[in-house]
Amino acid sequence: MSNTVQGNLSCDVLVIGSGAGGMSTAITAAKHGLKVVIVEKEPVFGGTTAFSGGVLWIPGNRHCGGEDSREDAIEYMQHETGNFYRAEMIEAFLDAGPEMLNFFEAETAVKFIPTLYPDYHPDMPGGVDVGRSVLAAPFDTSELRGDIKRLRPPLSTITFMGMMFNSSNADIKHFFNATKSLTSFAYVGKRLVGHFLEVSRYGRGTKVTSGNALAARLAKSCFDLGIPIYTDTPATELMFENGNVHGAVVRSGQTTARITASKGVVLAAGGFAHDLEKIKAAYPHLRRGGEHFSPVPEGNTGDGIDLGVAVGGKFDMHFPSTSAWMPVSKVPVGGGKFKAFPHLLDRYKPGIIAVLKNGKRFTNESASYHDVGAALIAACEDETETACWLIADRPTIRKYGLGFAKPAPVPLRKYLANGYLQSGRTLADLARKCGIDPASFETTIAEYNAHARRGDDPEFHRGATAFNRYLADPDHQPNPCVGPVEQGPFYALKVIMGDLGTFDGLQTTVQGQVLNENDDPIPGLFAVGNDRASIMGGNYPGAGITLGPAMTFGYITGRHLAGVN
Repeated sequence: MSNTVQGNLSCDVLVIGSGAGGMSTAITAAKHGLKVVIVEKEPVFGGTTAFSGGVLWIPGNRHCGGEDSREDAIEYMQHETGNFYRAEMIEAFLDAGPEMLNFFEAETAVKFIPTLYPDYHPDMPGGVDVGRSVLAAPFDTSELRGDIKRLRPPLSTITFMGMMFNSSNADIKHFFNATKSLTSFAYVGKRLVGHFLEVSRYGRGTKVTSGNALAARLAKSCFDLGIPIYTDTPATELMFENGNVHGAVVRSGQTTARITASKGVVLAAGGFAHDLEKIKAAYPHLRRGGEHFSPVPEGNTGDGIDLGVAVGGKFDMHFPSTSAWMPVSKVPVGGGKFKAFPHLLDRYKPGIIAVLKNGKRFTNESASYHDVGAALIAACEDETETACWLIADRPTIRKYGLGFAKPAPVPLRKYLANGYLQSGRTLADLARKCGIDPASFETTIAEYNAHARRGDDPEFHRGATAFNRYLADPDHQPNPCVGPVEQGPFYALKVIMGDLGTFDGLQTTVQGQVLNENDDPIPGLFAVGNDRASIMGGNYPGAGITLGPAMTFGYITGRHLAGVN
């Protein structure tokens, strides 16, 4: 199958974008008899999904064990979305989510495994300690054959030599214990040999997990159904006549082609995380002169939303948080360039805290990335720069690492030499190097340590919820999230704001039909994924609240296009 559009085409459904939302729509429509074409502007398919954790939040899914109730899920969503609760949308999601999982697992190459993730606010009404999040099962991408090179690689800063870790902490622990345990040494040796053999044969590791596995499984399902994914093929204009959308103009190589879609065009281009004009208007930390560094694909420049708006689609930015916030650090890669490291794990570990330049803590460091990001934006509202510093002492950083800096036995000198880490023999030394108020910083550490030695955090109650504890260190007692910062030298890592994708998007019906300014559907035009306004109201209730709705509403939209109720 050619990767290039050869002249004008006709199909039933044209999908613009190749992330989970777009591919799930395409697969569902094709499974119900429609001819589907996917176009992707980037040279690789998989979208933000391929960079993600590959987790879907689906209340009531069959992997839950039957303990979740629809009533609890509704109560939780009402609490989490507040004034943005939309009953019709939420109920459709809760009804179709489990059905969508069953459909994909029974009919396609997409498979899931349960996780132990708690909701991000499990102590809130309707929240649960485990069961609503599922994870894409690992996958061998050699099954993609010649298309393996077109799968977007995983985010490089969260791999080791290009190799992805399994979802279990045990897999990672083997790597960190390789110099201390013969069992771990043998395990790591086997993994490395296998990885290098894969790279020599395919040009990349083929054993993938997380979002890379989900993107690969969805793509494999597309190819099994004969759905082409044309990469390097941006859609430049919608074909819009007499108030109807009936296709799109695309650019493939040096040629322009028209793709006619009799049933509809689906916008699934990933949102606007790299649309500088939109995010400057939307992000408070950018409006006041700060920095934003997003780890999502650079191609997410709002193309789908712009195409929708050009034919009258309704788009506004009204959620309290425009995006899913992710604290990130900038990893130097040479030549004055940087890559984003998302702080998904280190903040939860005992002995790691976050302070502002005034030397004070500002939040529960073991809260979700979105909550920490929102707290950081609020804490810096009177400052030009929105940033904090993660702090650790010597024993802590060697045990857990800090950001991109790996635990022992990996040396720290490279990270110190390139400025990624700062160190100080004393707390005052470290504060001066980082531009932190030394006196306030020393007071903060002294007050924190006085309680941390007994596992307490009276200021922010760190470790109080199941989610706080989930990514902490269960071997550290009495509180797996809380430990003192007391044995020098001391280390600091600067953290700024990033995101995992945008929440605001085109307004749609439940079935995904894009609405105009009069709230009437535009015939033939649909939106899914981050091109469609999130049902979460600018909040982040649990692991997978982007991919769960993306695939569920992709499934709903695909069925609607095929005329299936």
